[in-house]
Amino acid sequence: MANKYFVIDFDSTFTKVEAFDVLADISLHGHPELAARKKQIEEITRRGMDGSISFRESLEQRLALLPINRIHLGKLVSQLKEKVSESFKRNRDFFTTHADSIYIISNGFREFIEPVVTAYGVKPANILANEFVFDDHDNVKGFDTTNPLSSNNGKSERLKSLNLPGDIYVIGDGYTDYEIKRAGLANKFFAFTENVEREQVLSKADHVAPSLDEFLYLNKLNTAISYPKNRISVLLLENVHPVAISWMKSEGFSVESYPAGLNEAELCEKVKNVSVLGIRSKTQVTSKVLDSANRLMAIGAFCIGTNQIDLAEATRKGIAVFNAPFSNTRSVVELAIGEIIVLLRNIPDKSQHMHQGKWDKSARGSYEIRGKRLGIVGYGNIGAQLSVIAENLGMKVYYYDREEKLALGNATKCRSLDELLAAADVVTLHVDGRDSNTNLIGHAQFNKMKPGVIFLNLSRGHVVDIQALRENILSGKVAGCAVDVFPDEPIDNHEEFVSPLRGLPNTLLTPHIGGSTAEAQENIGMFVPGKLMDYINTGSTSNSVNFPNLTLPTLENAHRLIHIHNNVPGILARINQVLANHGINIVGQYLKTNEWIGYVITDINKEYDKEVIKELRAIEHTIKFRVLY
Repeated sequence: MANKYFVIDFDSTFTKVEAFDVLADISLHGHPELAARKKQIEEITRRGMDGSISFRESLEQRLALLPINRIHLGKLVSQLKEKVSESFKRNRDFFTTHADSIYIISNGFREFIEPVVTAYGVKPANILANEFVFDDHDNVKGFDTTNPLSSNNGKSERLKSLNLPGDIYVIGDGYTDYEIKRAGLANKFFAFTENVEREQVLSKADHVAPSLDEFLYLNKLNTAISYPKNRISVLLLENVHPVAISWMKSEGFSVESYPAGLNEAELCEKVKNVSVLGIRSKTQVTSKVLDSANRLMAIGAFCIGTNQIDLAEATRKGIAVFNAPFSNTRSVVELAIGEIIVLLRNIPDKSQHMHQGKWDKSARGSYEIRGKRLGIVGYGNIGAQLSVIAENLGMKVYYYDREEKLALGNATKCRSLDELLAAADVVTLHVDGRDSNTNLIGHAQFNKMKPGVIFLNLSRGHVVDIQALRENILSGKVAGCAVDVFPDEPIDNHEEFVSPLRGLPNTLLTPHIGGSTAEAQENIGMFVPGKLMDYINTGSTSNSVNFPNLTLPTLENAHRLIHIHNNVPGILARINQVLANHGINIVGQYLKTNEWIGYVITDINKEYDKEVIKELRAIEHTIKFRVLY
């Protein structure tokens, strides 16, 4: 069997950046000609690449523009160590395992390349690069002109001199990397596109490698993961925060984002071959959508509620669902407090009159919130935090929840919804979207409220009978109203909002923005992807709304097998019997079940027969099975 050698470029491949660009910023820091010289360097680089000047001329002209000292190179190394490509960081084992066969070849300089790559196990003798020449004051005065890498076709000439006895695979982002293959010195050229894509290079490549994971997967080499992340397709809908998109892309996933929600037919088509789906509150993930999702592993709800997802069907199909139960709590609470104050002061009508030219300076119908009784229906994360803040503003807090909840501060627990409605000056809803909450507040409940009550719904649109609310606003029973959620909401910002509540007095209508603050959306954009990536990378299901919750230790020197099955007796025994039959040692095992499914994580020693995977998948009642490295 022939030896395999891996020849890897440095700039924009091993690192995310071009070292010369970073060096220019360092050596010219504070220089009055910084911008002009950087522009000159870019032009010289371009001319060197298109053949207008030789590579050596390009190198000489660029160095002439940079006053480089060893101190600058030390700073450069520090920065480059922080700029190593993410997929290279993930796959340190590849460099240590194949250290004898890995070569770094670059037209850059050993002085800044060696400290970066040797930290990953690359041998100094396997680094092929130019070298600076210094004067007595540690200033760069030139470079070793005898080195072939300082000339055109230098990579090919330098590699040829090694006469490596085996197959050679080149990974790089530039045309000079392709020239190695063109010269007949390499079996295959992989265009590395994690950091930059060059059309002239892509067209010449044997394969495009969006990450090192992809290269290792194609060549059946040991990797940090069982499947390249760039092959895991992520679809994010409804304009989720850019931090989520950026983070998941930086982790190597293939991410497509869409600014609006999709209807059922559109989503059925779009979700095919998608591994991870991210939505907000408008997108309905129905059983029909889930039937079309042939590869879906997980769904992330970038919001609190998950009633827009058919959780039972997702669970039956082995699809884990995550949400953000805490990330936008403060934003919703602040909106509720602001609306209570505004409504008690009758601001909506007063503002409207001012816009019409009417000056009505009167205290009639305007009240402080201090001393008023606030009735909170639903004492979860939002209701409880609202309770604390409202009490600190001087309100007397009453709450009702179907589940047993501990009162915070001096809040009073009501034994029934009717008791709360009869006591409260302000009623605010913070319940979840379960079907049993449909029309929780209707004619009968409004009849039990005080005359002149202030009413807020920032929970779910279907929990209030909208027609009953309209009639009670018009009759004056409800003196002020704020609604942020509606039974029927536009799918995007271009669709007209239609509601019986439009145009009513002292009524605040907002377009489902309770959690729509910059802070909340960024928090959600960090929290949900974190949970999704933990699940994909480690199998952890912490905070999943439909899977048994397991927080798993970091996997070291073992394979992790993830088995999702119907919750019936005997599955764990069958899994272990399969492993025993193949003489496989279990180094760790975790099992948790809920009403519908069982979730088994088994860590095994690295050596195993591939037939094992086939047998584990064939166990009766298996829903999903996957392997993590």
